[in-house]
Amino acid sequence: MTRNIIKPKSIFIGTAVILLIGVLVWQGVTAHGNPNPTIKHLSPTAAIVDTAILVFREGLEAILVLAAITASLVRTQNDYWKPISVGAGFSFLATLITWFVVVGIINLVGNTTSELNIQAATGLLANIVLLVIMNWFFHKIYWTGWISLHNRKKRELIETTTSDTQNMTYKGLVILGLTSIYREGFEVVLFLQSIRLQVGSQVVLLGTLIGLGFTLIVAILTFIAHQRLPYKKMLILTGIMLCAVLFVMTGETVQEMQQAGWIGVTNIGLRIPGWMGLWFSIVPTVQTLVSQVLAVVFVVGSYAVAEYARIRKPQKKASVRSASH
Repeated sequence: MTRNIIKPKSIFIGTAVILLIGVLVWQGVTAHGNPNPTIKHLSPTAAIVDTAILVFREGLEAILVLAAITASLVRTQNDYWKPISVGAGFSFLATLITWFVVVGIINLVGNTTSELNIQAATGLLANIVLLVIMNWFFHKIYWTGWISLHNRKKRELIETTTSDTQNMTYKGLVILGLTSIYREGFEVVLFLQSIRLQVGSQVVLLGTLIGLGFTLIVAILTFIAHQRLPYKKMLILTGIMLCAVLFVMTGETVQEMQQAGWIGVTNIGLRIPGWMGLWFSIVPTVQTLVSQVLAVVFVVGSYAVAEYARIRKPQKKASVRSASH
């Protein structure tokens, strides 16, 4: 008789989903009140969840890139994957330094600019970056170009290695590991500034630690336990979560722009439950609702158009050619 064994990766994904749904339900039941478009809405708990999702999503991509670069090296050339890992470690330190630099710049600018203008500007920047990385066309370039670029650079460094250039090769592989991961860290730093200005650094730190905890679990399963994780399914799942984060960030950004006087406020007179304002920044104004819908339509629409260009259009051409013959 065969026994069904639950794999660690299934437990991990299932637990993450259950925890997220549990927190959402708990907050939805306990939250009260009608959201006011003139005040901040994102609760500390919602900010922690959003931060954790952002960090985990970028961490998952970083692990996937690192795994693609080091896969062949671990099996054949054990010495070459070590400098890449060292570079990945340096990227974590570089991300921390970038965080303090960006915070310092924002605080410096804050001496001459109102807090509302800073929040509106950082929120707008975070939304633009998030829209770009969620665009399907960009990810097509990312997976085929970004990873291929690093793999090509890795091969060039290894193939040209001699006794005289060994030290240079080591440094080159360290830099390769640094650049492949630091990109994700830099994006996270930009994303989290808007949330930090709303709820503070301590809340962001807690959410970051949670996201890093999940990332660490995936890293252990990938690089130590050598588990073949369903990366595509995990990216789709976190992509759906990230779409919800985009929805929230767009609503928050529009509200901050309204508070700063950048755009007007047009109330529509609807009564919206408090938990929707706390969790999804849904408030009864035309500007926020339209912006949130457009953001989601942009992401989903670009994916649909790209899928049509990638699959359905070639299929139609193939059917036309076969019919003509």
